[in-house]
Amino acid sequence: MSKGELLSKILPNGRGVWIPIDHGVSDYPVEGLVDLESTIKSLISAGVDAIIAHKGLVDYYSKLCENSNTSMVIHLSASTRHGGKESTNKVLVGGVDEVRQRGGIGVSCQVNMGSEKEPEMMERMGEISRQALLHGLPMFGMVYARGPNLNVMKDDSTKGNAHAARLAFELGCDAAKTVWTGDKKSFAKITNAVPIPLLVAGGPSTGDSRAILTMIRDALDAGASGVCMGRQVFGHPQVESIARAIVMLVHQDASVEEAIRECSL
Repeated sequence: MSKGELLSKILPNGRGVWIPIDHGVSDYPVEGLVDLESTIKSLISAGVDAIIAHKGLVDYYSKLCENSNTSMVIHLSASTRHGGKESTNKVLVGGVDEVRQRGGIGVSCQVNMGSEKEPEMMERMGEISRQALLHGLPMFGMVYARGPNLNVMKDDSTKGNAHAARLAFELGCDAAKTVWTGDKKSFAKITNAVPIPLLVAGGPSTGDSRAILTMIRDALDAGASGVCMGRQVFGHPQVESIARAIVMLVHQDASVEEAIRECSL
């Protein structure tokens, strides 16, 4: 498939429900990622568009996605909680040339904007973007505005998150992850900063279905193109139900009440 066809598969009509499960590299054990096969099957059954994971996991489990609407994207950035001062320095642990063979159809890369290692991470994202272009694969950017050197402009109500989205776009990402700012007005400044789809993150697991879905509904209404949400989904006590409810919001424009009712949350 061409890059355009691959993008349409993981972002149908420009919208997507993406679930990152790459957390086991940086931190383990993690609730929801001990029984990987069960979690992945639940996400596939719910109809999520993409699962983002590290290459070994994709290599082993991508066969589960066969004959489904779910695809896998390989995350190429990694660090662990044991890295000390370097724990926020996301290094590359793979290349674009191995993605298709391992069962993936896209790549993901991370930059922590404001980190002391920001320049190196930007360089890595730029290189992965170049490789993705040459191999005809979609490129996803996880750019976070965080770190000791973060220098937010005084009139920036997005706290640097609009700049993070813009960085992902200008480095060649076809879509990017962003965070909910707490209100529609400031969040709209992020979505208006770039022409590419922005998928909203979820943050730490809470298990509060109504709060999760309300935030997503507000983000969608303010211009988000979907979600890139890990712990709030795979760490939820009803993984398939919450994932199915999110799919309803993103792809069927359902209300929070409709999703809660239909998915028995």
